[in-house]
Order: sequence, then structure tokens, then C-alpha cells
Amino acid sequence: MTAHRVEAAVALAIAILGVVLAVFAPGFFSPGNLLDLLLANIPVLIVATGATLVILTGEIDISVGSVFAICAVAAGTLATWSVPLPVVALAAPLLGAALGAMNGALVAYLRIPSIVVTLATMVALRDGLRWITQGAWVEHLPVNFQWLGIGQASFPFVAATITILVVAAFGWGLRHLAIGRAVYATGSNANAARLAAIDTAWIRCAVFTAAGALTGLAALLNTARFSQVPSNTGLGLEMKVIAAVVVGGAAIVGGRGTIAGTLLGVVLLGAVGPGLTFLGASAYWERALQGAIILVAILYETVARRGQPHKQPAQPIQPNQPDQPAPSRAASA
Repeated sequence: MTAHRVEAAVALAIAILGVVLAVFAPGFFSPGNLLDLLLANIPVLIVATGATLVILTGEIDISVGSVFAICAVAAGTLATWSVPLPVVALAAPLLGAALGAMNGALVAYLRIPSIVVTLATMVALRDGLRWITQGAWVEHLPVNFQWLGIGQASFPFVAATITILVVAAFGWGLRHLAIGRAVYATGSNANAARLAAIDTAWIRCAVFTAAGALTGLAALLNTARFSQVPSNTGLGLEMKVIAAVVVGGAAIVGGRGTIAGTLLGVVLLGAVGPGLTFLGASAYWERALQGAIILVAILYETVARRGQPHKQPAQPIQPNQPDQPAPSRAASA
């Protein structure tokens, strides 16, 4: 199944859900609820954009929830120390990029499987943060930090604009820049990519670094909405973003997927939980329904991939050999 067909199927599912909610729970579309959904899912979309890059290379990052927590606590702590807002806004993405680069270096250059690396860093970073903070929240964030100092009324527009620019930039780059094509090539066939002079190790490290920076940005935008930062923030974030990427049509083995598909996945999964609440269903069904959607998406992608003709692996190009003279009859005699 092509990525565009998956995107069309997800868009159709969103439309069906919207019709059901419009008929049976019109309160779902109240301005206040839609604004809450927007602000809640902006961080998810930004992190999912980074996760898309990682998955396109055939890797996975399950440490984004812990990286998100560290960046959020760091931003909140710097704000309480009266550090200027521009410095805080720069520090959060840089810290995320550093943590992402650490993951990327272990995966790309030491060749440790990404699931092992990011599982280890997920636990280490989360427990390390818990030990440093002793479980305490960062409280009494200064007024000039909340809502990024622009006020609650203007913040949604600014946050949405930042998100649109980030998503559009990465989506355009994947389609039109050489580095974007290198990301797809690395996930599709790393051996062929190396034969085409693509530094696949650098590409893998770069996408982990970019994903970390985007996670730091998302943590900053999320932290600015509140007057305190829980030390356990970001729990379960990794499952949300991976689910959105997979539901949006990205192949978990790499090489196929789009930022547009990830956007649709975030919209669908982000609307399911609140939609169930407005329909009168128990909120406990949210994770079950999300899991069912993910399972269907993966099964559908697996069946479609098995139906495609098998691609032979690329063979290395052999250097030209000098012509060998044919054996003479006398020699053969």
C-alpha cells in the first residue's frame, strides 16, 4: 500500500469520527474544547515529527518521554532562576539535541540496536531525573515565562504558527532536499545507500539529534502553559508519537512514510480519547481503542508489503577485469 493511500484511509477515518461526533456529541466542536485539543496535541505533533525521521531510517526511539521530562524540568528550573526567556528557549532544544545525539552516536557508530539504546536511556534518564528532583515538582514559574510572556490569548496562535513552520519545513525537506532523500535511502536499503556514497551512520546520528531537538522544543511549549512542572511529565509520550507515526502510514522497518501522514495520525489518535468521553464511553477504553487502531494499521501494512514483489538486495559493483584470453586447443590437449 502506498503512503498516499494510507493517508487517504486515515483522513477518511477522521471524517467518519467527525460525523459521528457532530451527530451524537456536538459539544465536542465547541471552541473551548477544540482549543484544549490543539494545545494538548501540539507537543505530540512536534515530537512525532522527530520520531518520523528516526523511523524512516529503520530505527526507533522510545526515550522521547524521558528526554521530554528532562527538558521540561530544565526549562522550568532555569525560569525560576530568572534566566532570560530567550536563553531558556534556546537551552531546551539544545539539551534535547545533546541527549538525542548521545542516542544517535551509540546506535550509528557503536552499532547497538536502537531499541536497546533508547530503552536503556529511557530508564536511566527517567530514574536519574527522579533521583535529582526527589519527585518534587518545579513550582512558581515566573509570570514572564508562562505563555512565553505573550499572554494566554496570544499563545495558541504563536504555538500553532511555530508548529506549522516546523512540520512544513521537515515535510518539505524530506521531499526536496538531498538529505531528505538520504534519510529514505538509509531506511530502504542501507547497503545500496552506502554504495551511493551516503554516510548512513551520520544520517542515523543526525535524525536522532533532530528528534531530540524537536522534543526539547515541544517540552518548552508545553511547560509554558502551566505554573508548575511535574517531574513525571512525558510519561507514555513515546507510545503516543510512535503510534501516530505508524498509523500515519510509516513503515516500522523504515524507508516509507510522510510528515503529512504523521499529522493525520496525531489528529486521529488525539481525537479518539476526548471523543469517547463526549460520547459517554469510559475513558479507560481510550488506550484499548488506540491499541486496536495501531494493530490494524500494522497488520494492513504487513499484508500489503507481503503482496509486493520481493526486491533483490543490491549487489556491489565489481571493478572491470581485463579480458582473459581463451585457452588454446594445444594447451587443452
